[in-house]
Amino acid sequence: MDLKLIGETIKKYREQNNIDREIMAAELNMTPNAYGRIERGEVDLSITKLDKIAALLKVRVSQILSVDAGQIFNISNTNNKVSIQGVNNNHNTDVFKDKYIEKLEKELEKYRGSKSNKS
Repeated sequence: MDLKLIGETIKKYREQNNIDREIMAAELNMTPNAYGRIERGEVDLSITKLDKIAALLKVRVSQILSVDAGQIFNISNTNNKVSIQGVNNNHNTDVFKDKYIEKLEKELEKYRGSKSNKS
């Protein structure tokens, strides 16, 4: 997976949610400088950290891993019309990436299950 692309995607979702880097950093118990390294693609993220980031941004981990930063949908409801901007029409899928995402989603379900059993 391309860490730079993942970082760009995280940044796009953060900006869409109007969340400051400082707030993200505080929620993740890290310094703003350390969080900035995530968005610049300089850090290899753990599945746990990626899950926390996705939860803060209200997206699925698979969206962060599989969406090109230029493909993120900007959906607005104006006068009962929905417009979608910035959609890339390239529907080619990378089988390896899809399998990797499936594996990560299964690991997340195990993680969430073991976390809820401890509560």
